[in-house]
Amino acid sequence: MSRPSTTKTWRHLALLTVALGALASGCGTTATSPATGRTFSTPISVQQEAQLGRQEHPKILQEFGGEYKERPDLNAYVSSVGQFIAATSERKEVQYTFTVLNTPDVNAFAVPGGYIYTTRGLLALANNEAELASVLGHETGHITARHTAERAGQTQQTQLGVIGATLLGAVLGGQTGAELAGGLASQYGQVRLAGYSQEQEFEADTLGVRYMKRATYDPQAAASFLAALRSQTQLEAKIAGKDPNVVDDQNMLASHPRTVDRVQRAIQEAGGAQPGAMLERDIYLQKIDGIMFGDDPAQGVIAGGKFVHPPLRFAFEVPSGYKLVNLPDVVAIKGPKGTLGNLALASPQPSGSLTAALQNYDPKGNIVFKNIEPITVNGMEAAMGVTRVNTKSGSANYRAVLIRHSSGKVYEFVFLSLADLGTRYDSDFQKIAYSFRQIDGNEAAQFNKPRRIRVVTVKAGETVQSLASRMDVASEKEGWFRVLNGLTSGQQVQAGQKVKIVTY
Repeated sequence: MSRPSTTKTWRHLALLTVALGALASGCGTTATSPATGRTFSTPISVQQEAQLGRQEHPKILQEFGGEYKERPDLNAYVSSVGQFIAATSERKEVQYTFTVLNTPDVNAFAVPGGYIYTTRGLLALANNEAELASVLGHETGHITARHTAERAGQTQQTQLGVIGATLLGAVLGGQTGAELAGGLASQYGQVRLAGYSQEQEFEADTLGVRYMKRATYDPQAAASFLAALRSQTQLEAKIAGKDPNVVDDQNMLASHPRTVDRVQRAIQEAGGAQPGAMLERDIYLQKIDGIMFGDDPAQGVIAGGKFVHPPLRFAFEVPSGYKLVNLPDVVAIKGPKGTLGNLALASPQPSGSLTAALQNYDPKGNIVFKNIEPITVNGMEAAMGVTRVNTKSGSANYRAVLIRHSSGKVYEFVFLSLADLGTRYDSDFQKIAYSFRQIDGNEAAQFNKPRRIRVVTVKAGETVQSLASRMDVASEKEGWFRVLNGLTSGQQVQAGQKVKIVTY
């Protein structure tokens, strides 16, 4: 939750849907992918793809953490690798733009028109330039194959919004990802996202490996990065007490459903590595040394089950079994049995009574609270409303809580659970809302310094265990050290080797 903006992420989805629906309103025409030679029908021209990218780029920056501006040299480096890869592709007429987003999530995605995004979380996980090139090559493959245009042609019968669904499906992956990003999907509906098909994902892998080989990178880096991504997924699942084989909806593996076997197949079809193929580990580690790791305090910090926003001076907690996801304008809450919640600035900001604000909550009349009560939350004026709403998944319980912070800003909690769950999770929702509190400068200062990736050289006598003890992470120090350095269980380090640790 990066700034006191009332723009909700779901509005970007709505605007994107309208823009894409307008672009796709014409009849389909036959097109041929210059990268694959496959012919398909699509309602979108190459010129319209470029127009779409230009329109959506600033909105994506706004909605997905903004550009990582702390390190202009790092952005320039990533762009140079991306341009090097793109120059080997079949679509040289495209003006490619590569952007590093300021989010700890490990992700990458592409938008038609040559706009390719990666995150600083992904840069922290990768261990060499070839792994970065594999990610950028994969996303370049989606553009050169015109996968979004092809997907639109395959679903013209429901084309209004299908391209927006494909794009945001590629970004977030899965139904829950859509709801988390969408502030409970416009607060009383659901958005079903249609990401790239399995065939298109494999095709992007094949094209990415092709471009890596042309650029003389070692294509095995595509497999090693995927292995690192899976290791991180399993570690995070272990920390959360979940099945390590289940991919979280917010994970890159949800939006890019890839397996080691399929990546290896793509590498084999491309003919393997060229003699002298590049990894460029040292230069890569030099470039990412000092990069921010984890949450940016300016956007709020997740610490276990607690969310703390130092600049806005508030905090709240969730019970065990709930997950927090920090998005630019909303803190999303994912709970058991599909329960969802979020915290955002109320929009519009109530100027008077909060109970009156709930009485006039939805001018369209889709949400009318049957029970409204004034409450006090840690000394702050608040009001709570409860009702029942209809969603595409059936009837659901809907709870909204407005709280007026000492700054004068009004924050809004929303909680949603399927009606057949009854009141089973009501006590959890109330605990979360009543945990909202103001914090002082001393507490804010404790969370105001970001953690960073530091590259160090292993000294004689140092071990994985001794280096891991220096990691400033809440738990699983050795696990995080191994994941970030691509080390398998039992694998040791050698004197003179460069490794990544996390410190303040």
